[in-house]
Amino acid sequence: MNNQVSDLSLIIAALSFASEKHRDQRRKDQEGTPYINHPIEVARLLHEVGGITDGATLAAALLHDTVEDTDTTRDCLYDLFGEEVAALVMECSDDKKLAKEVRKQKQIEHAPHISKKAKHIKLADKISNVRDMGNSPPEDWSKERRVAYVEWGKKVVSGLRGSNQALEMLYDHTAAEALHKLDAKP
Repeated sequence: MNNQVSDLSLIIAALSFASEKHRDQRRKDQEGTPYINHPIEVARLLHEVGGITDGATLAAALLHDTVEDTDTTRDCLYDLFGEEVAALVMECSDDKKLAKEVRKQKQIEHAPHISKKAKHIKLADKISNVRDMGNSPPEDWSKERRVAYVEWGKKVVSGLRGSNQALEMLYDHTAAEALHKLDAKP
C-alpha cells in the first residue's frame, strides 16, 4: 500500500472513530453545533491553511479531543492508530484531573516544548476556538470571560511560534478580529 492510500485510510478511520466518540456532544456555541465539526475544522485548517498533508498529523487533529472529552484512552488510540497518532493526541490533551486554571497554565508552559506536529494541531485548535469566541461564543459567558479566553489563547500561541507561519498569521488575524467583535483592543 502506498503512503497516500495508507494516510487516507488512517484519516478516514480517525474521522469515523472521532464521529462515533463525539456523536452525542455539542459545542458551547450559541447554535449548539455538533462537536465533530470542531475536529474536522482543525484538520481542514491544517491542510488548507497550514499545508499539512501528513496522515498522522491530520488523523491526530481529528482525534485531538477524544482523550480529553470522551472515554478514549491513550492505549485505545495506540491500538487503533499507532504510536505516532497516540503520542500527538496526548501532547495536545489536558489532564482533566487537574483544576481548570492549572490546566490552562500548563498549556502555556508546555506549548514551546511539544513537537512541531503537535504545535500545528494546537495552532489550528486555537484558531477554531478563538474564531468561535468572536463569531458564536457561549451565551452564558460574559464579555470579560470571552476576552480573557482570547488573551489566554495568545499566551499559548506565543509558545507555538516558529512552527507554521501561515497558521500563525491566521491565528493573529482571528484573535484580532475576535477582540474587535468583543469591543476589546487587539
